[in-house]
Amino acid sequence: MSENFKYRRVLLKLSGEALMGEGEYGIDLDTVERISADVKGVHEQGAEVCLVIGGGNIFRGIAGAAAGMERASADYMGMLATVINALAVQNALEQSGVPTRVMSAIPMATVCEPYLRRRAVRHLEKGRVVIFAAGTGNPFFTTDTAAALRAAEMNCDALLKGTQVDGVYTSDPKTNPDATRYDSLSYLEVLAKDLRVMDASAISLARENAIPILVFSIHNPGAFADVLKGGGLRTIISEGETDRG
Repeated sequence: MSENFKYRRVLLKLSGEALMGEGEYGIDLDTVERISADVKGVHEQGAEVCLVIGGGNIFRGIAGAAAGMERASADYMGMLATVINALAVQNALEQSGVPTRVMSAIPMATVCEPYLRRRAVRHLEKGRVVIFAAGTGNPFFTTDTAAALRAAEMNCDALLKGTQVDGVYTSDPKTNPDATRYDSLSYLEVLAKDLRVMDASAISLARENAIPILVFSIHNPGAFADVLKGGGLRTIISEGETDRG
C-alpha cells in the first residue's frame, strides 16, 4: 500500500453521463479509457478500488416514469443500463492489465458474477477492481444509494463521487460565475441546504456509517489520485463544519 494515500479502500461513484464524453448519449470509448487510466494509476499504487456506475447515459428510470412508464419497470431498465456501462469500464481496465470483476445485484451469470458481499471483499483483498452493477437490485433506489450501501458493506474508508465539476458549489457554477466552492460540509448541512450532491438516502447511509464523501471532477486527469492523497480540488462531506474555498 502506498503511504501517500490517505484512504486505503475506496468506492468511486460515477454517473452514466460521465462516460458520454462530448456526446448527448451513449458511451464514448476515449472517455472510458481516460477514466480507466486514472483508476489503473491508483490501483497500481496499492489502493483497493471498487466502483458503482449509473446508467443515465443510456436510460434513466425516473425519466422513463415521468414519460408514462410504470416506475418499477423503468428502474429495472435503468439497472440493466448500468450493467452495460460496467462491462464497458471492465473491458477498458482489463485491456490495460487491471484484474477486474463485475458483480451484479440482478443475477446474470453469463455476463458477470452475482453480488455476494464476502466474495466482493475477497476480490478486493486479492487486488481486483470490483465494479458493482444493477444498483441495489431494487426499484425506487438510486445508484447514489447503491454506492453508499456498497461502500458500507465493503468497509470503505471513503466514498468518492466523480462529477462534472470539482466539488460542491453554492449554486451551479456553469450558470452562476459568482458561485463559490465548499472545501468541506457536514452531512446535515448538505441535507438542510438541499445541495443535491447525492440523494438523501445516500447521505444518511454515509453519515450512519461515518464514511466521508469526497466530490471531485472526474474529468481532470490525475484528480482521483490527488484526492486519495488528501489534496486536489474537492469538497469533503463529513461530520465537520462548513468551509468555503
